[in-house]
Amino acid sequence: MAEGQSGAGATASGAAATGGFTPAYRWYALSVLTIVYTVNYVDRQILSILLQPIKMELGLSDTQLGFLSGIAFAIFYATLGIPIAFLADRTSRRNIITVSLTLFSGMTALCATVTSFWQLAILRIGVGVGEAGSSPPSHSMIADMFPPAQRGAALGIFSLGVNIGILIGFLVGGWVAQWFGWRIAFMTVGLPGLVLAVIVRTTLKEPQRGFADGLVDRREAPAVMEVARFLWGQRSFRHIAFGTALCAFVGYASVVWMPPFLARSFQLSSGMIGTSLALIIGFSGGLGTYLGGYLGDRLGKRDVRWNLWVPAIIWIVVSPFSFGVFMSESPVWALGFFIIPAFAGAAYLAPCLSMVQSLVTLRMRAVASAILLFILNIIGLGLGPQTVGVLSDFYAPSAGTESLRYALLTVSVVGFWGAAHFILGARTLKADIARATAQGIL
Repeated sequence: MAEGQSGAGATASGAAATGGFTPAYRWYALSVLTIVYTVNYVDRQILSILLQPIKMELGLSDTQLGFLSGIAFAIFYATLGIPIAFLADRTSRRNIITVSLTLFSGMTALCATVTSFWQLAILRIGVGVGEAGSSPPSHSMIADMFPPAQRGAALGIFSLGVNIGILIGFLVGGWVAQWFGWRIAFMTVGLPGLVLAVIVRTTLKEPQRGFADGLVDRREAPAVMEVARFLWGQRSFRHIAFGTALCAFVGYASVVWMPPFLARSFQLSSGMIGTSLALIIGFSGGLGTYLGGYLGDRLGKRDVRWNLWVPAIIWIVVSPFSFGVFMSESPVWALGFFIIPAFAGAAYLAPCLSMVQSLVTLRMRAVASAILLFILNIIGLGLGPQTVGVLSDFYAPSAGTESLRYALLTVSVVGFWGAAHFILGARTLKADIARATAQGIL
């Protein structure tokens, strides 16, 4: 029996009468949320294009740079995402996104003022705290505006914020840093978010929970541990979580350290590096991100397991090209090879987010998303860049300036491990959805 019928006391027609939005508004809201996610990634990734000049001015090691771009951000971003999402399942998600956007944009702009490693670390922690409240409420709002058959594509469009954000961050950050310095680059990308926060607060509406599913849930949202226990009981979720985390481990490591790798191994300027990576990750990566959601939706109509088979196939096919990237002796070949793994970078996001949203009750959605992102970001964002930094310092005595090349080559093999989890998760996906349905979750 559907949840809206067992205890919610509402019907699809009742939801339509009170909570519906016009198609034009739904796409406007999705566009605004995607822009917020784009700004999120601009502010998050701007540091990677600036690592080399920051290293030179502040005298930092690669291990310290890995801490700034990984653990310092990820630990607070991932951990605080859960309690903020718990609040989002009870209060206005729009307002939470507004406050979060204001905080992480302001903290990014303030990074322009630092004079030491610890000052930059504290402000990057502030960026992580702010960004913790952005994605889970957005996922929940999108799930309540788009029906299940369109949800993967909608989340695929939303996930393009990753690639667009990296494109803008690399392009703007690279050239602004080259022309005006890395401090002005932080200011340039941080301040526009404060204007966007006003737009979010004044133009977005809070969607009725469950509207897109034709359900209304007026019961109290469950506790975080209850959501966690339910999710962990779904075997497919465990594999989804670790599959996305391991792919993110490779993806974040590559995105963060590609600019320093190209600068050290090929002596490219920050402007050239920023332009090259912006085009590759923005277009090739954006295509992969969208196709991941589109193919999951399209093929998933025949068999829901395609939502996990699609990212598995993509990662298995493209991962070997990473060896070409980091073994190339020419920047042209390195960047040429990078087009292929960049395609896979976030191809897993939309189908995996869609499946997680489908496996929980209406008032579990933001917390479920936050739990997935907690695992993904602790392992992927926290450990990926940090591991490369530690390995680079470890290889330095024997490899010298090429130590970063071998560190990146080492972590690239982890992508195959992530693909294996998607394949294993697909084996129980149908049964887990049936279990949820039988308990009145969907």
